[in-house]
Amino acid sequence: MQKITIAIDGYISCGKSTLAKALAQKLNYSYIDTGAMYRAVAVYALRNNFFADHVINETELINSLHNIEVNFKYNPLTHLSETYLNGQNVEQEIRTMKVSDLVSKVSSIKEVREKMVALQRKMGKSKGVILDGRDIGTNVFPKAELKLFMTADNDVRAQRRLNEFSSKGQYFSLDEVKQSLLQRDTEDINRKENPLIKAEDAVVLDNSDISKEEQLEFVLKLIADLQLIEKKQPLQH
Repeated sequence: MQKITIAIDGYISCGKSTLAKALAQKLNYSYIDTGAMYRAVAVYALRNNFFADHVINETELINSLHNIEVNFKYNPLTHLSETYLNGQNVEQEIRTMKVSDLVSKVSSIKEVREKMVALQRKMGKSKGVILDGRDIGTNVFPKAELKLFMTADNDVRAQRRLNEFSSKGQYFSLDEVKQSLLQRDTEDINRKENPLIKAEDAVVLDNSDISKEEQLEFVLKLIADLQLIEKKQPLQH
């Protein structure tokens, strides 16, 4: 079976990474968590005091980009790839509410996106990769063979996010989480550089009322159908 590139875009807390990881294991593909890359940059900005009252000093961050290296390393104990910032494992730190609330301010900066996109394209140039984020199908890999756009009911998303925080010992009210999601959505949709939009040829996947197993089965069928089409008529690149 010929390897392809799978681009998964969508709103926060729609299960993009959950689906991407499941697909990667099923297909023996590499998984690139692009959102984690921007979160790692946000951690760097926080550590270096580039934020003041939620306002980022863009000049300081841009001038420091050459000092930022983000990559992933496979953890044989968890069977998952973990995020490293300048050689340090930051997988737990990047998942905090504080980073979640600030990451859109980092990812909206043109120079930051250019550096991260270049790294993402380098990682995925050999195909057999799954990437999830906000602009994978529209900007990073616009010629990806399969594009998905994930969405879910706002209340469902908020409860999922709340459960995720709670599982990591971070406790917030449902209203706090809803407000955080609303803020993130607004920033992602309205940012100047590569905003969150659905690619014209993306398949919409609303998983408000379906299980993880059902959505995995749905996408695997899409891939199988795509492979059948490709056998009849090779895709143009």
